[in-house]
Amino acid sequence: MIAMQKQLLLDTHKRILPYIHNTPVLKSRSISKIAGAELYFKCENFQRMGAYKMRGATNAILQLSGEARSRGVVTHSSGNFAQALSLAAKSLGVKAYIVMPTSAPRIKIKAVESYGGIISLCEPTLIAREAGSDKIQKETGATFIHPSNDDEVILGQGTAALELLTEIPDLDTIITPVGGGGLIAGTALAAHYFGNNCRVIGAEPFEADDAYRSLISGKIEGNESTNTIADGLKTVLGDRNFPIIQKYVDSIIRVSEDEIISAMHLIWERMKIIVEPSSAVALAAVLREKEIFDGLKVGIIISGGNVDLEQLPF
Repeated sequence: MIAMQKQLLLDTHKRILPYIHNTPVLKSRSISKIAGAELYFKCENFQRMGAYKMRGATNAILQLSGEARSRGVVTHSSGNFAQALSLAAKSLGVKAYIVMPTSAPRIKIKAVESYGGIISLCEPTLIAREAGSDKIQKETGATFIHPSNDDEVILGQGTAALELLTEIPDLDTIITPVGGGGLIAGTALAAHYFGNNCRVIGAEPFEADDAYRSLISGKIEGNESTNTIADGLKTVLGDRNFPIIQKYVDSIIRVSEDEIISAMHLIWERMKIIVEPSSAVALAAVLREKEIFDGLKVGIIISGGNVDLEQLPF
């Protein structure tokens, strides 16, 4: 079983590699000194379409039959997965139908349009998003691909950590943001099968801490409010990724809005790169709980860099 699951990740990476970037791993001496740990940043902000989600979207489409691809794919997303599925579909000659809430940032709607995604706008509720995608499925026969609660998406997202561990095999810890759970679940699988006693820790805002509470309660929890700048982390876990998270994720650290903004600013100031607030959550967690990471080699997945430069919080 172990050999088979390891091979699944390797096969996934080989399958998607012609369509993605093997993104760089960067270091910052000054940030590492501040953290009291040796930090390695896996920069998925340099991925195609600017986020790790290109990996899972590409793998999910590639695993469809030719007949299914001919009917297209559909998803609902307010941002990065909408862009990822649109670009992956364009790269593979497949139609992508994207249901986006009217509250989605205009910059992300324009990005989806530029990648050829066929957009349907809906009210900014999960019920409306699901109803919109269901309608398109029935009308077109397109295959629904969930942004995070899909086995092929999870395996695709795990290839970022696989690349990181191939380059830095002796990491003690990898930390990722937690939104819908696809990235941390894939990362946890990669760390379990390719790391050397490498633990995985999640990071999320206090204002959207459903994953933190889910690990405590043992069941998937929701959020009564999601008043956070980390807009990519407002989604909840799913039944495909939560069991993986329960089994392989060590813990989840919560951070404040001020800590997210400070981490985002620090990365810009010291590394000269812009990252999304959702990405900065991982570094914010390391800086908040320095004693946990003291003296260790820590991998940080920078999940994306799609931010409106006119709306920077600092």
